[in-house]
Amino acid sequence: MKGNEKMIANERQNLIVNTLKKTDKPITGSEFAKITNVSRQVIVQDVSILKAKNEPIIATSQGYIYLNDEKEHQLERMVIVCNHTPDQALDEMYAIVDHGVSIKDVIVEHQVYGDLTASIRVRTRKEVDDFIQKISETNASYLSTLTNGIHLHTIESDSRDKLEAVCEELRKAGILV
Repeated sequence: MKGNEKMIANERQNLIVNTLKKTDKPITGSEFAKITNVSRQVIVQDVSILKAKNEPIIATSQGYIYLNDEKEHQLERMVIVCNHTPDQALDEMYAIVDHGVSIKDVIVEHQVYGDLTASIRVRTRKEVDDFIQKISETNASYLSTLTNGIHLHTIESDSRDKLEAVCEELRKAGILV
């Protein structure tokens, strides 16, 4: 883009989709806003429109990602049930990612709303640290505080053995239910 020229909606949306399809790394709304000379809120609206058009874009704590079906189907998945205090969240997440396993989401069963699912999408200690830091900086609560510490995670890996190793470590730590 030259100068302060704003990109029009269709061009922005095409840029968002094409850029996300080409990378495995999350890209923030602020990054897209800078590239297209619009506000972050405009990008949030663009992404909402793209989602309404069935583009598989999800928002994570690190930014937006495009779900690549082919890659998703190659991964082994498991849903685990955990129970711990907020102070143990870092240890739980490190135990998972240290085995080369990704944490896809967290799910709690709320008494009014039913299942609440939030995308986490972390796979390294650095991403875990960034996630925990955002929780701290925003004074947000972990979803598990709604259910006295009980929550589920969908975990993913290229190997069933890695998933089993995570379960064993969390069991030993008294976190796995």
